[in-house]
Amino acid sequence: MTALLTPDLIASTIEQAPIQGRIMLKLLLLQHFDITEEEITHIAADRPDPRCVAGSKPIHQVVKQDALRDVTSRRDEYRRRARLRRERLWLQMESMKGMIALAEGLVRAASDLLLTQYKVDAAAVTAIKQEARAAVPKPAIRLLNRRWDEDDISAEAYQEARLGLELQTQLRLLDKYRKRFELSEREWKSINAAPLQDHEIGHIWGIPAGSLAARKVKHLHQYLQAIQKFLQRSSALAVPSTAPLDLWKETLAVLSERPVERSIAHYDGLERTEDALVEKLRTFAWGTLGEDLEGKFWLSLVHGASSNAVHSENTRSLFGLQRLMAVLSEIDTSPDALEQEMLTRTAPVTKEALALADEAAQPAVEEVGQMKQHVLTSFMGELHDDLRR
Repeated sequence: MTALLTPDLIASTIEQAPIQGRIMLKLLLLQHFDITEEEITHIAADRPDPRCVAGSKPIHQVVKQDALRDVTSRRDEYRRRARLRRERLWLQMESMKGMIALAEGLVRAASDLLLTQYKVDAAAVTAIKQEARAAVPKPAIRLLNRRWDEDDISAEAYQEARLGLELQTQLRLLDKYRKRFELSEREWKSINAAPLQDHEIGHIWGIPAGSLAARKVKHLHQYLQAIQKFLQRSSALAVPSTAPLDLWKETLAVLSERPVERSIAHYDGLERTEDALVEKLRTFAWGTLGEDLEGKFWLSLVHGASSNAVHSENTRSLFGLQRLMAVLSEIDTSPDALEQEMLTRTAPVTKEALALADEAAQPAVEEVGQMKQHVLTSFMGELHDDLRR
């Protein structure tokens, strides 16, 4: 019976309900269904008139444009929040899937290079992987760089050691990515299993809580009965299931499989400039941002936690997550490209590059030109004259 329950069946059953039941069901499932203009007009006309409370009920009730705009704006706000929350979690899961796949590819590339190019024993590679969780890379990298500067290690030995450290770094990042994916997936299941709350529906509809609860029970019961009758007719030839079926829970589960509605997000000032944000996203996607910084940057993408962002939106901005998806789609994840990336990343800095960097770091001595010398001499002469006076 669960296989027969489809989004089309749910939508058709809702559309066949009377207008009051149709509105109630669509409001409960607002992250999946839209409220039409006819239904908005019915909501605005169905609201209690304050003149009725005062004892002067109007004879001809006319729906004012202010009431229509009020219902429409509230509908739009709740629908926007629900759908952006759903899109945000979907982007989190999809981006973590891409980063998990990239990190797994980098781990395979580092392992293959150690085994084939550097002839490291398989047991030694396994030991490197097992020690990844407790490894501290920064002191080891500083020691390798110092030995390289002092010509105490060969280029091949340096790169072999750096490959082992990079392998451990990617394994730790892979563990982080999987935990983030599991957390986003749990939250995704939670929001898909939660319809719009009663107080939110009441804010849109504008009716008392008692009337709202009565209508909800009535029309939800009618919907479940209609679904059950259709499923029983369709599965008459099948063996009936002995387990009870929660049709409302199954309705929410089926609708959660529908594609996520994508939105257009605008740049919100994260990382000060858009170019700086995209560059940092590339570094983050490759796992080279730094283990001490990438957690904070991920929080700024998910929760808008950066102090540089402009918090003008009522909901969290999706711009960073959308750009992260675009960056991940541009990365070449073929085995050859990943192996080349690992070799480039772990190669020692050449002595010529170090010498050029030292020269660039030294302060340049500015030569005093003839005009500057003349100005200085004139200034000193005027200063001596002032002191004599």
